[in-house]
Amino acid sequence: MKKLILLITTVVIALTFTACQRDSTVASHNLSYEADNFQLDRRVIFYNGITGDYILTIEGKCSITDQTNQLEVTCKVGPSSYKKHFLGLSDNVTYFVEQLEGKGVSLYHYKVAFKPQTILPDVDFKGSTNAMTTLIPDNKD
Repeated sequence: MKKLILLITTVVIALTFTACQRDSTVASHNLSYEADNFQLDRRVIFYNGITGDYILTIEGKCSITDQTNQLEVTCKVGPSSYKKHFLGLSDNVTYFVEQLEGKGVSLYHYKVAFKPQTILPDVDFKGSTNAMTTLIPDNKD
């Protein structure tokens, strides 16, 4: 019986420690989440490593996606307006991203952003309303 209790206690402790993440990992994830939802101001700078010159700077509420040989930068420029930039990367061109202001994020909670417009399709119907009503079956049996 004592061996069984010791085994169960050991398993519970092992699971507890494997489920724990470092605070920095949780904070980093939450900051990335905030940036991907356009709630952080960032500065993205492209730098030529050979000449030492800045090539391009983008500032604003921007989300970035590194696609190995190109960087995709999507910025929110209005309440429902966005701009997307594609920037090529090479062996002498690199980039860095600076978060312009501090953001308090929880180390203990996470957010779920439910956006119904991404679940329900936005259908563009081309044609007349008569064509639309003929698609609906007549159930007068």
